[in-house]
Amino acid sequence: MDNALKNILNNLPEQPGVYKYFDDAETIIYVGKAKNLKKRVNSYFTKNHDNRKTAILVSKIKQIQYTVVDTEYDALLLENSLIKQFQPKYNISLKDDKSYPLIKITKERFPKIFPIRNPIKDGSEYFGPYSNVKLMHLILDLAKKLYPTRNCNYDSSIKNIENHKFRVCLEYQIGNCKGACENHESETDYNQSISNIKNILRGNLSEVKQHLKSKLLDAVEKLEFEEAQIYKEKLDSLEKYQAKSTIVNNKINNVDVFGLISSPQAAYINYLRVANGMIIQTHNFEYKKKIEETDEDLILSAIAEVKNTYLGESAEIIVPFIIDLDSNLQITVPTMGDKKKLLDLSMKNALYLKMEKQQAADKVDPTQKVDRILQTMMSDLRLTTPPQHIECFDNSNIQGTNPVSACVVFKDAKPSKQDYRHFNVKTVIGPDDFATMYEVITRRYSRLLSENTPLPNLIVVDGGKGQLSSAVKALKAMGIYGKVPIIGIAKRLEELFYPEDPIPLYIDKKSETLKVIQQMRDEAHRFGITHHRNRRSKNFIVTSLEDIEGVGSKTAHLLLGHFKSVKKIKEASIEDLKQVVSEKMGLTIIKYFADVE
Repeated sequence: MDNALKNILNNLPEQPGVYKYFDDAETIIYVGKAKNLKKRVNSYFTKNHDNRKTAILVSKIKQIQYTVVDTEYDALLLENSLIKQFQPKYNISLKDDKSYPLIKITKERFPKIFPIRNPIKDGSEYFGPYSNVKLMHLILDLAKKLYPTRNCNYDSSIKNIENHKFRVCLEYQIGNCKGACENHESETDYNQSISNIKNILRGNLSEVKQHLKSKLLDAVEKLEFEEAQIYKEKLDSLEKYQAKSTIVNNKINNVDVFGLISSPQAAYINYLRVANGMIIQTHNFEYKKKIEETDEDLILSAIAEVKNTYLGESAEIIVPFIIDLDSNLQITVPTMGDKKKLLDLSMKNALYLKMEKQQAADKVDPTQKVDRILQTMMSDLRLTTPPQHIECFDNSNIQGTNPVSACVVFKDAKPSKQDYRHFNVKTVIGPDDFATMYEVITRRYSRLLSENTPLPNLIVVDGGKGQLSSAVKALKAMGIYGKVPIIGIAKRLEELFYPEDPIPLYIDKKSETLKVIQQMRDEAHRFGITHHRNRRSKNFIVTSLEDIEGVGSKTAHLLLGHFKSVKKIKEASIEDLKQVVSEKMGLTIIKYFADVE
């Protein structure tokens, strides 16, 4: 580290702020926020970073600049703005190739209202964005139906209107505008309409209802029944719209909800805006991870994105876990009630976003799916390498007869059926799963070791702690315990057990990791049961031949080996039978089948 960097690190203030890292080409490569600039920035240079990308980042830092702000929340917002502006190489990137529409209310005399995709800073107000375009048009049409506004480009200054510079157009004739250009509507009334439209866009429907009801009653008192009917129809339209909206609890107001589903490579976040118990806005974010971003970092990035770009005004934020944010915002992690239902809904939307993005990526490049699943399994199962080669064992026996064990092999998260193996248990008498597991694990890996065949990246044992302990005991006896990760899966609650760990691991029931393990377990069970049935069937045939006087187990196996089936033995001539048994035994067999018929 050169002296210039050391000098900056020594003189950093212990205050909230944002820091920027530059490489030797004076390009910004990373932007970060800090509650304490001195502690945070110095931590990059004093820690040993396990993450390779972080270590590379630190090695490329040649210059540091920082900006002090008043609060950590201000730092969060500034960091978000700078990341969007400079898009540094090592910052998470927001993958959003869509331009979602907003509703714009212009800043001018007699403002206009219309949808727009690319907002500009011209003093206008923007509402949205709307990921559902149909919903946006529904709200916009409702607002214009209740409160007609102009859509012309006239310069509606006081001078122009007083000089009768404009004439009303067709929009006035069909009722879509009240003709402010010819002074048929006052500026006060027009601004009241705009105010009510803003309330609709914010979800404050109670104020709009109250306004329409007062107009209705006023018209009735004046015996203006046609006018009253118009307001009644507008109230009915508002009621129908409210009935179509997602209602949770009208006491929940001015709330932002963030649900997050994370994977090793990306994070998928859903945002819901709730006003007066209605979900009035929703948006999805996909963040590509770059270095050591935590789920908290990603949620904070989404909050900043909403506050900076989407004009969030909420006083309360609902999130799935506690976040450290020094601000006046109320942070809520609900565990029950309507707020928990809202969080669950947001989490479900985030999961659907993840599935949608992954399916799209898998179609473009199928190898991405394999890499993603292996990386996910490595993370979920706490492995040090991706489990490209997995072997799963399952025992089968009925009342202790014909015990067998199956070994199925998965490579790159898919069955490798040519590598499947079954074992006829030799040393175990009676139904003893633990001893059976010890025998087959010993036989399987003793052979791999003798043949110098690579060991798998993971062993899965179908069963709980007992079967796992027996498998571990076998691995220790061969001297390979610790060289191959091994886990057990219990059927009842899909618990995963680790050696020497009494507490089982529970994985999300919808995770790809659990699906692969379940598929392996089911495949091992199927493969084992099929082999077990074949053995029992063969043994039944052998036993039935032993009913013939003078025919023992050895003779029965010889006959089946030669003729392949009981039917062919039954149809054989004495000359055919003499190729396997004596003439006397052949005559006995022929007489037996003749008597049976």
